[in-house]
Amino acid sequence: MYKCLSDYLWQTLVPLIFFSFVWMLYRFIDEQQEVEKVKKEHSEMELKFLKSQINPHVLFNNLNTIYSYALEKPDETPELILMLSNNLKHVLYESNENVVALEKEMVFIDNYIQFQKLRTEGVKTINYTQKIDAYNHRIAPLLLITIIENAFKHSVLNSVISIDIKVENGQLKLTCENDFDVLKGSTAQQNIGLKNLEKRLGLQYKNNYQLKVEKKERFKVILLINLQ
Repeated sequence: MYKCLSDYLWQTLVPLIFFSFVWMLYRFIDEQQEVEKVKKEHSEMELKFLKSQINPHVLFNNLNTIYSYALEKPDETPELILMLSNNLKHVLYESNENVVALEKEMVFIDNYIQFQKLRTEGVKTINYTQKIDAYNHRIAPLLLITIIENAFKHSVLNSVISIDIKVENGQLKLTCENDFDVLKGSTAQQNIGLKNLEKRLGLQYKNNYQLKVEKKERFKVILLINLQ
């Protein structure tokens, strides 16, 4: 009797324990997948929100420049409109992707700086250099513009803005310097812009970037990114 009961319990409990374990394992995997899905959706929403904070500033500055040239130098306005059209396309459509071709992002930066040179002519000196060994890379859109735009927005009059972009062996290095009002220091808006940038970098590049900010005689930002 005891042996029969023991055999019965053994034959019943082992499958029960086994299937319970399998069920718990499937539940665990399913929950982990749900957590990863929520994290991914949250990251995507946060990235879209951070990008949306960038777009208006860039476009309004360009529109103001075109308006001024339409009044003073109408012959040069069509070329500016074409440049703005390309930038609009990049911001409204291409920037929705996680990464874009490096060449497209560089064209966007080139156009933006060209607009700024026209807008700040006689008021600020812009030194812009670019050295890229290969364009067969991809980069998260609208990252570099945050640093470059800050330099223009927060630099003082009759000052020098230096922008240097290098791509070598798959690593991008952006160095951006500008003179600033030492008494005022960095503004809250400037700090928010850099914090948003660091959030985006953390979400999209994790351990594949370095961001360094120096505030001494000049305001200097150095960004290193390992490109795809």
